[in-house]
Amino acid sequence: MTKFIGEKVLMRIFIGESDKHGHIPLHEALVELLRKEGFAGATVLRGVAGFGAHSVFHTDKLLRLSMDLPIVVEVVDDQDKIDAVMPRIDEMMSGGMITLGKATVIRYSHQRE
Repeated sequence: MTKFIGEKVLMRIFIGESDKHGHIPLHEALVELLRKEGFAGATVLRGVAGFGAHSVFHTDKLLRLSMDLPIVVEVVDDQDKIDAVMPRIDEMMSGGMITLGKATVIRYSHQRE
């Protein structure tokens, strides 16, 4: 087993569940873009409640307000790689928010024989 410890960048993309890119959900389009660009992984998290720039509260407790729950797409990689894909992400988004922060990564992996 090998262990990697190092500094990377954590990118979080905050969008709504109903956001689209073309005819597909935006979070699916973003994950597919990140996969094609060779990122090691991405995670999509679905929130149970939240509000955005318009202060409209969305929750899974009320059926009529559960159609646009918060979604966060997270990815960790090198700054250069994130910088390279950012223009394509910008083109796909019509709203939402992106945050970038430093992350200390501790990763364990099996050595291939």
